[in-house]
Amino acid sequence: MDKKQKSLKDLLRTFSKVQGLPDTPGVYIFKDKEGNILYIGKAKSLRKRLYTYFRPVLSFKNQKLISKVKDIEYQITPSESQAQLLEASLIKKYQPPYNISLKDDKSFPLIRITHEEFPAIYICRKKKLAASDIALSRSYLEEADVYFGPYTNVKLLRQALKTIRKIFGFRSCKKMPKKPCLYFRLNLCPAPCAGKITAPDYQEIINHIKMFLSSKYEDLLNKLSLKMQALAEEKKFEEAAKIRDQIMALSVMNQITKPEINLIALEDLKRILKLEKLPQRIEAFDISNISGKLATGSMVSFYKGKPDKNNYRRFRIKTVEGINDYKMLEEIIYRRYQRLISENLPLPDLVLIDGGRAHLRVAKRVIKKLGIKIPLVSIAKDKENIYLEKRRIPIKLNIDTAGLNLIRQIRDEAHRFALKYHHLLRRKEIIDK
Repeated sequence: MDKKQKSLKDLLRTFSKVQGLPDTPGVYIFKDKEGNILYIGKAKSLRKRLYTYFRPVLSFKNQKLISKVKDIEYQITPSESQAQLLEASLIKKYQPPYNISLKDDKSFPLIRITHEEFPAIYICRKKKLAASDIALSRSYLEEADVYFGPYTNVKLLRQALKTIRKIFGFRSCKKMPKKPCLYFRLNLCPAPCAGKITAPDYQEIINHIKMFLSSKYEDLLNKLSLKMQALAEEKKFEEAAKIRDQIMALSVMNQITKPEINLIALEDLKRILKLEKLPQRIEAFDISNISGKLATGSMVSFYKGKPDKNNYRRFRIKTVEGINDYKMLEEIIYRRYQRLISENLPLPDLVLIDGGRAHLRVAKRVIKKLGIKIPLVSIAKDKENIYLEKRRIPIKLNIDTAGLNLIRQIRDEAHRFALKYHHLLRRKEIIDK
């Protein structure tokens, strides 16, 4: 195969990879045969943007670039504005040879974080002068300001900064005012001007924002989760809830963090329920009937914090007449775990019962009868209290933590699944009549 044929074959291979790209915002990375990064770009649609590199008419620069490309990598982002943040941080890190324009920050917008006791954050067009050119009367050396960027689109940059501000809150005024402004009332600024936040606490917020702008999403998430757990252990539940909200907002912005959010909920659950191991497999039971007629039971299964619908189960009540939720619950739990034992299948790490303390006692009796050990909890519908086997006082769900919210989510899913099956049987009965 001559050099021209080989080049054409490589081009076709690259084009076929482009056809498999998603039609979503993200960042793409061109690499050469040695794996070196040639170019990093952002796109509103990865697939459509990459197709433009295979048009009949290309600039000399792009022709030369594509001739060297042997591999394409990409990372999906939820929005184009976030793709721009990621693009800039990756270019700054790897300095690709074909990203000439963004290496020169003289005309493109930047994010400036000032070097003050309470730093301000805003968009600028150029960096400040060197320290030697700054008047000595200035309150800080502007050469110590931190800059992120440059970015190619100031409109997208404003959108991204607006989103970051909703999550963390920061000061944007270039001169510190004497009293709080509208941004404080909108929860977009912690108002250091009025002494509403200490310098160390404000600096921690700035550090979190710097990590986000540097695309250190996983490190940031881990740091926030550790702080949330520490605050919860200190019974500072309101502060822990604020951190939780930041974590959940970041999970929406960054799909890569979703598994981490589930892990936080499971770790939280392990700590609150004092479990020996992480409850990766959780099964929940519910009963549905009207005056004892067409009584059904349901079991939903969650694995690593997510619904595992392939392992959902439905039960027609076979041994109970009339209205007796306790006996019905006893029947379906026994049938479920007797089958797992007989088929030598793994047991769940936690079982959740929809009901109060009496329902929990029923489940405990069945598990003991089967000669197995599975941690049990129940959740009452009225006050949404969590009952544990070895705890006299229930846990209140108004302490709004990730773990307890996961229990509520699983309980609601079990109830929905039970009602769906019950309604199906009722329709079938009406049709049969």
